[in-house]
Amino acid sequence: MLPPRTSAWRPGRPVPLQVQLATLRRGAGDPTYRRDVDGAVWRATRTPLGPVTLRLALVPAEALVEATAWGPGAEWALAGVPDLLGAADTTADDFRPLPEHPALVEAHRVHGGWRVPRTRSVFEALSASALEQVVTCVEAFAAWRRLVQRFGEPAPGPAGAAGLLLPPAPRDWLRVPSWEWLQAGVELRRRRVTLLAAPRAAALERTVDLAPEDADRALRSLPGVGVWTSAEVRQRAHGHADAFSFGDLHVAKDVSHALVGEVLDDAGCAEVIERYRGHRFRVQRLLALAGHRRPRHGHRAALPTHTPNRAVRAHRGVRG
Repeated sequence: MLPPRTSAWRPGRPVPLQVQLATLRRGAGDPTYRRDVDGAVWRATRTPLGPVTLRLALVPAEALVEATAWGPGAEWALAGVPDLLGAADTTADDFRPLPEHPALVEAHRVHGGWRVPRTRSVFEALSASALEQVVTCVEAFAAWRRLVQRFGEPAPGPAGAAGLLLPPAPRDWLRVPSWEWLQAGVELRRRRVTLLAAPRAAALERTVDLAPEDADRALRSLPGVGVWTSAEVRQRAHGHADAFSFGDLHVAKDVSHALVGEVLDDAGCAEVIERYRGHRFRVQRLLALAGHRRPRHGHRAALPTHTPNRAVRAHRGVRG
């Protein structure tokens, strides 16, 4: 086993480590992600140089982030720590909430240290986001957990021995039998996105260097990838601060209610947040971090009945 490599990064600003990386965690049982009681975060991921386990920990007394990496992808992962923690989000300091949106002003005051992460791992973000199309978060997270446990592999270093797993590589997704997809509750529509993307994984990774509009266009050229999925991928892999989750059952309604006190659809919300163009995902995330949700008095959306899912009974929120 290769010895671990380490690095230290001084961000020059407070970094809310667990909050910063929370969107990369696919549910509390995500086998690729772990949070320690001391605040450290572990991630198992794949890189162009091979698999890696990355551990990040704050050292407040020295105002730095300490990174330790195991595996062939260690050098690549350590080089990407600043981007992962928001260094590539160069427009964050230009963002100014409008005074007529007090909920956003307060969210920015409390969570202004958050920055848009940039993992540079496009296929990984796409394969996970594809599972979240249409269905509830709980169902999607359960599918991700089951498929990673079945077709992932132990992460490099000590985390692997502790149960942390790498997500399946593109070739591994192609080997998943149809009955395993069904046991995970994933119907043809959603699995098809990953199966069609896997042979193009190398080309997808190159989209991290494209302008936001070009990256969006490239992602949406894949069958089954629409506005919502493209945004969810770019929020994580590309670090695009404007990648708002249009097409989600809840996001536009929650954001519009927080900003103007009305529950609006995508079109109405788009009009409201147009003034924040360039930062529309930032607005979405800050309000989510502040816990803003519209009042919900009706029945919760039912789980789809066209897919088998024996493990999930409870649910919350549908991804569109």
